[in-house]
Amino acid sequence: MAEYSWEVRSPLRNAFAPGRLGLASGDAGIALAEISDFSLVQVMARRGQVANVAKAAKKAWGVLPPEKPAAVVGKDATLIWTGPDQFFVLTAGSVPDPVPPLAVIFGGAASLSDQSGGRCLIRLSGSKVREALAKVSSVDLHDTVFPVGAAAATSIDHTGVNLWRGPDAADGHPAYSLLVFTSFADSLWHTLADAAAEYGVEATRTPLS
Repeated sequence: MAEYSWEVRSPLRNAFAPGRLGLASGDAGIALAEISDFSLVQVMARRGQVANVAKAAKKAWGVLPPEKPAAVVGKDATLIWTGPDQFFVLTAGSVPDPVPPLAVIFGGAASLSDQSGGRCLIRLSGSKVREALAKVSSVDLHDTVFPVGAAAATSIDHTGVNLWRGPDAADGHPAYSLLVFTSFADSLWHTLADAAAEYGVEATRTPLS
């Protein structure tokens, strides 16, 4: 049997530069973070099993899977709508194979696919976050139409993303998360950093918590 080592590598290792970007004076208007150390599994209810999948999710995480574009925060997991009868399960901590524990939870009612290594997770917040995202996204992010928990499968600069609004940041400003295929992560990071540059950007890398 061939020996191998399992090593997590950042999809932004060539693009990420920590610290202040763009406008250098004053407070940064945007906090731009690569979120690391997470597991992401796609869950697709099998035919006739939607109710059983919902029941299993409720038992495991205390919340029902979203039935429309939304992200719901449960116990130790966030469930993110990805389409009719399907959703992501996002959890803290990267492991070699996050599927077996979920296979136990759903008991054959759902098809499961590990997406952890195929997606990059980016989070933006700050006083100017809506202004920055408005430059590159057509989604209306106003509080009245995109409150906490709202989500969209959309595109940014011709790149497909899953976008959702999480709980507000500690400073009270809105916070948005983006999942993007790792092969497009570098490009999207540069696009976001460029869009936010005039407001000042504080770039960080932090584990999912």
